[in-house]
Amino acid sequence: MTVLSTRFAGRIGEAGRTRRRLAGAVAAAVLASSLAACGSGGGGTPTLNWYTNPDSGGQAEIASKCTDAAQGRYKIAVSQLPRDSPSQREQLVRRLAAGDDSIDLMSLDPPYIPEFAQAGFLAPVPEDVAGRVSEGVVQSAIDGATWNGQLVTIPFWANTQLLWYRKSVVDAAGLDMTQPVTWDQIVQAAKQTGKTVSAQGTRSESLTVWLNALIESAGGSIIAKNSTDPDKIELGLTSDAGVRAAQVMRDVARSGVTGPAFSTANEDANATQFEGPNAGFMVNWPFVWGRALSAVDDGTLDASVPQDYGWALYPRVDADTPSAPPYGGINLGVGAFSQHPDLAYQATECITSDENQAYYMITNGNPAASTAVYDDPDVTKVFPMAPVIRESLEAAKPRPQTAYYSEVSGGIQREYHPPESVDPKTTPQSATDLITSVLRGDQLL
Repeated sequence: MTVLSTRFAGRIGEAGRTRRRLAGAVAAAVLASSLAACGSGGGGTPTLNWYTNPDSGGQAEIASKCTDAAQGRYKIAVSQLPRDSPSQREQLVRRLAAGDDSIDLMSLDPPYIPEFAQAGFLAPVPEDVAGRVSEGVVQSAIDGATWNGQLVTIPFWANTQLLWYRKSVVDAAGLDMTQPVTWDQIVQAAKQTGKTVSAQGTRSESLTVWLNALIESAGGSIIAKNSTDPDKIELGLTSDAGVRAAQVMRDVARSGVTGPAFSTANEDANATQFEGPNAGFMVNWPFVWGRALSAVDDGTLDASVPQDYGWALYPRVDADTPSAPPYGGINLGVGAFSQHPDLAYQATECITSDENQAYYMITNGNPAASTAVYDDPDVTKVFPMAPVIRESLEAAKPRPQTAYYSEVSGGIQREYHPPESVDPKTTPQSATDLITSVLRGDQLL
């Protein structure tokens, strides 16, 4: 999911200039002669409008870098979308539904990609471009960029949740974090030490992220049978994996170790709780690391706090089944009505070069989709947990890939909130009934 990240200090050197950066440069050189004469509105250098999610200025800086690298073939202008991803989706959908040709590039939250593709809002990805931008990319980002077996967007940055823990707490509990741990284990360790377990219990997209990770980790999926026909979609909420996920969500919520106001706790609230004296465990995105370091720099957090942070793969639902961590991030879409789709795809290769992904990870805290970036010494210096992030991204699973994602997620948020009210015997069925009715047009959320 899209998270406004803390800005990091640091500079990117030459180490990030790897094969994918060179591929983008070669593509730009090949197209240079034919594109130099292209104009916008009758002449001049074409301007590509890139609609971005809010960040700490990283996308605007990359746009400036790629404008310079284009050497007059195009320039990129950045327009900022609303902060939350549903509002970003709404604004883009309204404009694209009207055939807006000013949308050349879009920063898209992965759950909405199938909807945009199915609606014909995305220009087809050229086969040669698809081959280059897929090489060396984590599998979850490829999965999230694909619809109906075709790459429809360009992976830019990929996000995932880790299990964060306090080293002092696991030492006191005698929990071996070099081995996979389960939700039951971290709850018991928190009870034993009098500490907290932080997760996102608020009624928002965060809740869908949590439930999806639990069901996928239990070996199932929210959508058991997909279809472009909403009447033919079959949900997996009542499957064995769906019931097991509901049990875990309920047990965590009722454990007594989640801290106050769990039903309204989002990522930021969890990060704040984890910085406090009662912190034990937390599932959250990597932005929490940069946030803590920035607080230390600002003098509002003692340096001993992040020094006590540890990290591991997302908790397992069952000990013998590997976890499927959440996948999020941002992909780049090219508008179907753009006057310059070829230039726009050229720009995506510049934007997503390894050098720019490494820069973005260091300065804005958003993990790269390219695996090569995780070997960059400048990146590993800022993110000592980089190898675990990469491992998590390779195992991560996207949220339900459906053109009707808003309806599916909205129904989940309604029926599984508050988490402590979840009943494994009834909630999966009630959510199935609601979402099915909404998909068939018999009910409104």
